[in-house]
Order: sequence, then structure tokens, then C-alpha cells
Amino acid sequence: MYGMLYESVAFYVQKEYGVDVWKRVCHIVDCKHSSFKTHQIYPDKLMPDFAAALAACTGETFDFFMNFFGKCFVRFFSNFGYDKMIRSTGRYYCDFLQSIDNIHLQMRFTYPKMKSPSMQLTHMDNEGAVIVYRSGRTGMSKYLMGQMAEVAKEFYGLDIKAYVLQSQNDIAGGTAGPIKLSDAPLTVVVKYRLDFDNRDYMAKRINVTAHPSHLSLKPINMSVFLDLFPFTIVLDHDMCITHAGEKIVETWILHNPGKNPKSFIGSHVMDLFECRRPKGTKIEWDTLKQMRTVLFEFELLRTGRNKAAYDAAMNLDFENLDELEFSEASATMRNSELQNEDEDEVDLATGEPKESQYLKSILIKGQMFYMKDLDALIFLCSPLIENLDELHGIGLYINDLNPHGLSRELVMAGWQHCSKLEMMFEKEEMRSDELEKSLDLADSWKKQGDELLYSMIPRPIAERMRNGEEAHCESFDEVSVIFIEVMNVYNGDSNKIQDAMLAVTTLNTVFTAIDEEIISPFVYKVETVGMVYMAVSGAPDINPLHAEHACDLALRLIKKVKALQIPDLSIRIGINSGPVVAGVVGLKVPRYCLFGDTVNTASRMESTSEPFKIHLSFNTAKKVREVGYKVVSRGHVKVKGKGEMETFWLLDTPKE
Repeated sequence: MYGMLYESVAFYVQKEYGVDVWKRVCHIVDCKHSSFKTHQIYPDKLMPDFAAALAACTGETFDFFMNFFGKCFVRFFSNFGYDKMIRSTGRYYCDFLQSIDNIHLQMRFTYPKMKSPSMQLTHMDNEGAVIVYRSGRTGMSKYLMGQMAEVAKEFYGLDIKAYVLQSQNDIAGGTAGPIKLSDAPLTVVVKYRLDFDNRDYMAKRINVTAHPSHLSLKPINMSVFLDLFPFTIVLDHDMCITHAGEKIVETWILHNPGKNPKSFIGSHVMDLFECRRPKGTKIEWDTLKQMRTVLFEFELLRTGRNKAAYDAAMNLDFENLDELEFSEASATMRNSELQNEDEDEVDLATGEPKESQYLKSILIKGQMFYMKDLDALIFLCSPLIENLDELHGIGLYINDLNPHGLSRELVMAGWQHCSKLEMMFEKEEMRSDELEKSLDLADSWKKQGDELLYSMIPRPIAERMRNGEEAHCESFDEVSVIFIEVMNVYNGDSNKIQDAMLAVTTLNTVFTAIDEEIISPFVYKVETVGMVYMAVSGAPDINPLHAEHACDLALRLIKKVKALQIPDLSIRIGINSGPVVAGVVGLKVPRYCLFGDTVNTASRMESTSEPFKIHLSFNTAKKVREVGYKVVSRGHVKVKGKGEMETFWLLDTPKE
């Protein structure tokens, strides 16, 4: 299905039930699409999946939401201007019902991959109408009922009641297609009854009885009629061809060399044509007689395409041709066809298969009319041709087309504007590619921006700020704060630029190595100030093993920095555990900062430590020693602002 159908669902579900419900629904059905593109194809199964998920979330029924989705689509497509097309179909609701198939045909120019259903109005009365729905999809009958009800209400001011009279091959909740128990193709067929006030339409119907001016007209000679409409076919009650226009016969002969040209008249129409649209329609007298306003599309069946055979057939005397002569001519034509096909099979210059001169299937499109005087159905049609290339592809010429109407003008116009349209399409494709690249680039930039933001502010806090929430200060009962100072990097007395640049490079190498050891959410990097690197375990993500994780990080860093083998360089580490207050500070370059005596003490542990040693406060040492870490007392150390404190050296992790 095209994305516009799912756009309507997403928009109105969020509007009616809220964004949270829509997010829950997407999570339930595992929908990976955060948004839907109007002209992109998406899986059919998403529609019933959304309905089932909404039913589970809200308590309504599956059928209720399929009906709701149909109404949503009608409301939504008005934003694209398609409501004008609906309003222009006719004054009455029945005019719309008669034109649904034609609307779908027109929509295929904009949505070429659209798998539209076929719908025919089969009965009308003062109390409503009956329509027949045919489709290759199952489970969409309630969706259609929602569409019909919303169109009636929105555009015609009618409240209708729709219900199913008969149903065939329709399986609720599925869209993959009807279950096939045999190789024969199956079609979903549903007959609906629509109850509404239809008295105005029935009272003003034209052609219910013949107008007096029609009764005074003289009969038209059939040969004159067929000259005016050279692609016309006349059908009797058995759906056999009784008369046909000259051009449709010639075209059939062109595409069926070797067959008796006289066999066209008298053949069943389905022996010579395939009904492409409306899909699944039974080609029967009673059915076609009711479908006066439906546009039919037939494809000419053919056994071959050969110009020599066509010319031979055109030179035959059909009236005086006996069976023996036809058999001989048929054999000659067939041999000529096979010979030409063999000759054209391979291009001797390139070795590639040649394209046949006539490759296209011929499609004819028109309406079925019941002629009371003849007691016959007339298929008044013309070939579907877009441009001169297609005209040549089916073996026709401009003069073969109907002399009236716009067939010839449309073909010429199509040829004149073809190159312009192709250029426009190419430009649109290029723009589409550029847009996709821009979207990918924007996603990349967004990811980079997120990574930069999360490096300054913890992810949970950043997401709360994005949602408009204030970044309040938080207090943590106990965390472990780690300070690491890089020593012997830069001699402050040096005036050489080279020494300063070497110091920056060395410091970047060490800090990068430390960054690689930060494992979120166990340890969070707070900031770097000069030669000092600060981290914390237990904030902003609460972690009961904060002391152990801080010590593990410190031990890994000692090994990693030693492995760098930078001459004279060393680090010293200090760790303290206790309560802190944390929050985001600043507007221009916001930072996540820690405050409290615990931070000050951790800083003192680092400043009184020694190269490649880990200095622990009493609180931290007590916690890790209880779980087996190897800790030795350093004795009492004079700490600025604290006086004498008993501190410890961390030597190793617990032995397994």
C-alpha cells in the first residue's frame, strides 16, 4: 500500500487517541517507520496489524478500527486536493458510486503501482443502492465501508448505513490475498447494501423512458455506425460478436496470423479478448447490461505479430474464400511468420536478440451500451495509446484511430511532450535522490549532534530537556568520584611552541586512552580541566556497585597508560565515595557538574597520591575491602582542609 494510506492512519490516531497510544501501537506491531512517505510502498499487513493493536490498547473491536481507518483516509486526502475530484463526479451520491472505478483509473497516473479494487453499482432504488466490490486483497471490506460512509457524509450530507449482503473469499484481518486451495486465481467479492435517501436521484434520472424527440429519429444503418466507430464491437445475449468495426478486425488479424479472418465474427468475446478491468467481472449479459457507466478495458489476445502475414491476410478475398484456399494461405502465412521470426531472432552485428517490430499488447477501453432496437450490447471503445512509439508498437497508424473525439490529438500531444515529460521525470528523480541523500546526511548530523550532546550532558537528562522538562538538581546518597591527573606532560617554564604542541598531543593521547575505558552506564565522564580528568560512578545512573566499578577503572587505567610507553609520563589517581548533588550548569556550553564535600575529598586524594598509584579514602577502601579488593593502609595523611585522614592504596582486584 502507498504511504498516504498509512499517513492518514498515523495522523488521526494521534489526533483522536494521543501520541502515547500511537507509540504503543507502533511498538506492538514492531513498526520501524517513524513516518510514512506519500509515494512509497509499505507492506499491506501493517493496516490490519495497526487495527488489531489499537483494539488491544483501547478495548474497541478490530472491525471498528478498520472502519475508522477508511474514514481517516477520506478526511486526509482532502489535504491533497482529491476532494475536488470527488465533488466533480456528479450531483448525487449514486453518481460517485458509478464513477469509483474511473477515479481509480485516473489515480493510477499519480500512483502507478496502486492495486486498486474494482467496484460496480448494480442496483439503485429510493432507499439506497447495491455495489459489488472485487479485489485481490482480503480483510479490507470494513475499510471500504468506512470510506463509503465518510464520502457520503462529507461531500453529500448523507448518513448511510452499510452492511454486507454476500461475501466470497474475504478473510478478516488478512491482506496478503485470499487463500488458494487450487491453482485457479481467486478474487475477493463482497456485495454491499448502502441504505440512504436516494429519492432525488431516482426522480431525476434521465433515459428511464425515451424522450419524444428520440422516438421520431430514424434508425441508423449499422455500417454507417461502424464507419464512425471503427473499434466498436456488437455483442448478443451469448456474448458472441455479431458485428465489429473494420479497424478492430484488422488489428486482430495483425496479431493473430494464421487464423481464419472470418472467425472473428461469431466468436465469444472472451475467446478473443481478456478483461483487464473491472477485475473479476463475469462477462455475462445480465451483468454487463447493468454496468452502463463502467469503463471496460480489454486486452486483445494474440498468437503472433507479423507484418507479412498481416499483408497476406488483407489481400485475401474473404467472401469467395473456401476452406482449402484458406488452409493453403494459412500455411503460407504461418511459414512466412516463422521464417521472419527466425530471421529476427538474433542481431548478426551484436549477437544480441532483436526486438520484434510489434511488441506491445493492444488495449481497448470504453463503455458498454444496451441498444434496445438491436437488443444487443455495443462496446464503444478506442485503443489506449499514449504516443507515437506505442502506436507503432501495436501496428496501428494515426488514420486508424476514431476520426472524432481527441484520440489523434492526444497521441500527437503525447509524442510532442514525451521528451519534455521524460526530462521532468529525470529531474524529479534526481531531486528525489538528492533529497534522500540530504535526509541521510541530516540523520548523520543528528547522530553526531546527539553524540556531542551526550558527551556534555547525560543521555537521560538530555532527553528530558528535549521534551521541555527542566533539568532539576538531583541528590545522590552515595557515589564514587574519580580524579586522574596526568603528570610530567609540560614544563611551564618552557617558551618553545614545539614543547606546547607536544604537550597537547601527548595529553590528547592519554585522555583518549582514558575515554576508551569509560564504560557507560557504570562510569560517566564528567569533565577535564587542564591535566585533570574527572569521572563518577553511581550518577546520573544509580549504581550500587559504584565503588567497585571506580576501582576497576583505576586499575585498568594504570595498565593502559603504562602500555603507552611515553617517556617520563605518569598518572596519579584518587577516589572517594559519598553523597553528591548533580545538575546541568550553563546555557552556552552546558555541563553536567557534581557538587559537595565528596568531590573536594576525591580531589585531595588525587593531589596527595603518587605516580602510578591509586589513593583511596577511608569510605571507598572500606567498601571495596569488604568484597575482596587488595587494599593496604598508607597511614595518616595531612589533607588540606581536612586535617589528618587515614587513607589507603589500592593494589589489585579480588582473587578468583
